[in-house]
Amino acid sequence: MSFQNVDLFTALPEIFVLAMACGILVLDLFLTDRARAVSYILAQVTLLGAMALTALVHSPETVHAFSDSFVRDPMGDVLKVFIYAVTAVAFLYSRSYLQIRDLFKGEYFVLGLFGVLGMMIMVSAGNLITVYLGLELLSLALYAMVAFQRDSCDASEAAMKYFVLGAIASGMLLYGMSLVYGSTHSLDIVQVGKFISQHGAGDMALAMGLVFIVVGLAFKLGAVPFHMWLPDVYQGAPTAVTLYIGAAPKIAAFALLMRLLVDSMQGLHAEWHQMLVMLSVLSLGIGNVVAIAQTNIKRMLAYSTISHVGFILLGILAGTREGYAAAMFYTLVYAVMATGAFGMIILLSRAGFEADRLEDYKGLNERNPWFAGMMLLIMFSLAGVPPTVGFYAKLWVLQAMLKAALGVHLYWIAGIAVVFSIIGAFYYLRVVKLMYFDKPEDTAPLEPSVDMRVVVSANGLLMLVLGLFPGALMALCSTAVH
Repeated sequence: MSFQNVDLFTALPEIFVLAMACGILVLDLFLTDRARAVSYILAQVTLLGAMALTALVHSPETVHAFSDSFVRDPMGDVLKVFIYAVTAVAFLYSRSYLQIRDLFKGEYFVLGLFGVLGMMIMVSAGNLITVYLGLELLSLALYAMVAFQRDSCDASEAAMKYFVLGAIASGMLLYGMSLVYGSTHSLDIVQVGKFISQHGAGDMALAMGLVFIVVGLAFKLGAVPFHMWLPDVYQGAPTAVTLYIGAAPKIAAFALLMRLLVDSMQGLHAEWHQMLVMLSVLSLGIGNVVAIAQTNIKRMLAYSTISHVGFILLGILAGTREGYAAAMFYTLVYAVMATGAFGMIILLSRAGFEADRLEDYKGLNERNPWFAGMMLLIMFSLAGVPPTVGFYAKLWVLQAMLKAALGVHLYWIAGIAVVFSIIGAFYYLRVVKLMYFDKPEDTAPLEPSVDMRVVVSANGLLMLVLGLFPGALMALCSTAVH
């Protein structure tokens, strides 16, 4: 592999994030606990700087670097900007939570930045090895973050489960990539795609490689039946870590689907289409039904995530540009919705108290009508109730499904998605019922910081604003996918 100075310019945001993460790691060793806010501020500066550099190197054309192992294209740039924004909001929400629990350490922000770097590499991967390197960088950071609260038995148990199952999934993904390499004699995603489109039909080794790759992707997404880690990790990890895991990595997982299935294996669409059908239907069914039985809101949101993954897969399996754009729109919107939902949990939490039970939301309207309204907008959007943006996310995925169904007879899948969306609305509306129609069990005043108030309010109102004006974001997704 050879590279030139132009390659370094193309990867400038990644180089900047890497340098800043290493710098913060070293600097944090010399900071006292009272000066720990410096690490937080530098982490936010890193995300803002990466956003500016991504805009600087943006090009409407696809640019390859490092012997085609790194790709910069409009889709990747849009996904990266949302990763920066969601992570910055997650850091802001987490600050007060970590401070009152004596967890305000630089390691949280350093691991978060290394996770962002892994996501950036996944988004811009042009080579199967690059895909795997980015995925493992993200995974290793997440394993450590889940176990961040070292004296918590629940967090340690969740980290062990996540690590063991994640290692198995990574092995399956790597084995699938090795089978693809053995058949195509190339690791370059574009070259693999060309070979498959010309010679892929009937190749048993390629089919087996595809199966292992889909299994690995399904685990990283949390799709049924590879979802067993998700509820335990969401509940066991500190809420600040759950917030991070539940938002930005989903954007990177969507990029992984696009790179491995659409860019690389579009020639095997008929094969992976059938697998995604099963994964999406099972995820929609089990995610929505099991969520009804949950009394812990973090576990409820975990099963909610599984059901939303089913919708994202519906857009991908449509196999059309409209389907890919709708899936991208859904992913970005879900990341914003998840950030707001977990942000509200952090806002209601305080020292010695985790607001992770549904009963903790009883009478929230009496305690603080404004934040109850914000939570209502987020729950309505997750349920897909108009005029919030979650409604349009579901609508455009189903429209893409129905257009694709003319050739592959997938009308019944769209019908199943609608039925389970109606079932899923129950557990979201249950939270609204508790906030507005039950008496509060906890009357302690809510005293979030000013920046927390502002960002939570903006997060909630964004659900309504994007719902009233969804066209701009959808146009951006359509252009990026094109």
